[in-house]
Amino acid sequence: MAAPFCFRFRVRYNECDAQQVVFNARYGDYVDIAMTEFMRALGRDYSQLLAAGLDNQVVKLTTEWQSPARFDDVLDVFVSLTHMGNTSFSLQADIRHADDGRAIAHSEAVYVMMTTEPFEKTPVPDDLRELLQVGAPGVVIDQSGRGLRAG
Repeated sequence: MAAPFCFRFRVRYNECDAQQVVFNARYGDYVDIAMTEFMRALGRDYSQLLAAGLDNQVVKLTTEWQSPARFDDVLDVFVSLTHMGNTSFSLQADIRHADDGRAIAHSEAVYVMMTTEPFEKTPVPDDLRELLQVGAPGVVIDQSGRGLRAG
């Protein structure tokens, strides 16, 4: 069985706090970027949602930290569906150190599907529902810069 969708990136210096670890609020950014890339991997990027008169709104985001991440660490965020409702869905993000697999944090985001005009709850479209349920197993979006060489 293929691994779930993975977003890989490198921790930047400005994301760290005075204790020299990733500042806790940055994890919300990491999760949001990973979820955005997950949707893009499904073939349903944010601009396509908006063009269809839809939006997804985060109504709950929880994060549990297990160990620190530091400047220049390469992290993997594994994204998968945990719940599918009528007008909402939940995605989990397991953040791990790319080198040793150490658990860094676990987040869960609950989204509600909305129309853009008027701004109201609406059912998750059937095609998006199917895409979310299949996921993007084995897809890796790598923004870490590993393996890149200057020309």
